[in-house]
Order: sequence, then structure tokens, then C-alpha cells
Amino acid sequence: MRNIKMTIEYDGGRYLGWQRLSDSDKTIQGKIENILTAMTGTKTEIIGSGRTDAGAHAKGQVANFKTTSTMEFPAMLDHLNRYLPRDIVVKKLEEVPERFHARYNANGKKYSYYVWNNSVPSVFERNFSYDFPGELDMDKMNEACNKLVGTHDFIGFSSLKKSKKSTVRTINEIKIHKEGDLLHFTFIGEGFLYKMIRIIMGTLLEIGSGMAEPSSIDAIFKSGIRSDAGMTVPSQGLFLDEVYYD
Repeated sequence: MRNIKMTIEYDGGRYLGWQRLSDSDKTIQGKIENILTAMTGTKTEIIGSGRTDAGAHAKGQVANFKTTSTMEFPAMLDHLNRYLPRDIVVKKLEEVPERFHARYNANGKKYSYYVWNNSVPSVFERNFSYDFPGELDMDKMNEACNKLVGTHDFIGFSSLKKSKKSTVRTINEIKIHKEGDLLHFTFIGEGFLYKMIRIIMGTLLEIGSGMAEPSSIDAIFKSGIRSDAGMTVPSQGLFLDEVYYD
């Protein structure tokens, strides 16, 4: 039995997210599993490093699957990319130890979120960024980012109603890079809660536009109440860039 690690890139715009659904074939996981099953002649399931939301994208999603197939990697890669939709690409295949698990062995992730900050929308960025025309105070947003970095209970920045598992997470770095009218936010951390980055982004934009102050970050940590945080920004600006392993 071989254990194979996949690195995957996808435009999630027309999909219902990563995770396979029983009542729809519009998922990334489902599309890849269907091709693998046809290719190997055996029902094949893949394990992803984590879910991505409906409409979100990935440049470096990681998954693994086990197979008895003896097909060599170049032929396997060619087959997958020939039959997958054009908006899903398997970038790399590699053999990994039998115990490797794409989700449980991941020890960090890097995400990006893009904001188009101009009063005139962009035709070419519209599917991969959030259109936010208002003026933004970069200094205040950077101050808020500094408050978010570190180990905190992020339940107030999540759509989770209740959780039996810990909602404490560590964010190692948040950076904002301005590329003309496009703002590129990067997040690196050990893991993120459901919709956490999209809610943090909504909060940062409200702070940047003067609707809230950087001190509101402290208040949200203290209350742990979702409604104290900002809006949940749309998913089309969100990318999973990289998954880290030891």
C-alpha cells in the first residue's frame, strides 16, 4: 500500500468548498476522488489538510491518499490533470511514510486575503478579491494586526456557536502589503477556526475605515462574542497558500 501526498491548486469560485458532500458533486475533494477512483479502479478517498470555504481558493492545499496502484507519478499526474476540470490542478505528487496524515501532521498554514481598494471596481480582480472602495488607515490596521498576533482565544472571531475543543490559536504573523490598489494580507499560524480569517478581515477593514478602533480587538478577546467583531467578508478573496509540516 502506497501513501501519496498531493499538492493541489484550485479556483474555488464555482465549488461548494473542499469537503465532499453526499448531495452534490460540486466540491474539490469529490472531483479529485472521482478521478482517482476511475484511475485506480478502486474506491479512493483523500484526506485534506483542512476544509476551505465555498468560493475560497488554494495555491497549496495538501492531501494524501492510499493506493495499491503501481502507476508511476508522471503518468498519474498526467492522468489527473487531463481529466480534472481546468480550475483544479494537482501540482505535485510524492511518496510519504505510511503514517503521514495531511490533516493531523500539519503544524501551520499560510493564508492570503486580497482587497481591491478603489472606488472603481476591477474587472480582472473581481473573482479573487473583495471590492472595498472606502479609504483605509493603514497605521490603524497594522496596530490591530499587532494585537491579533500571539496566542489567544479566537472564539469571538469565529462562526462556531459552541465548541468542545479548544478555540485557542496562535497567529505567528500578519502582514499587509500594498500592490497599487490591491491590498494583500497574509496570515501565518498554527491553525484557524471556522471563518476566522474572514471575520478578522472584516474587523480590520472596519478599523481601517474608522468604524472601529484598534482597541476593539482587546474587547473582542475579552467578550468572546461574535457580534462584537466585524463583518464576515466574502470568500473569493481568500487563498490557502501553504501548509507546513515538520
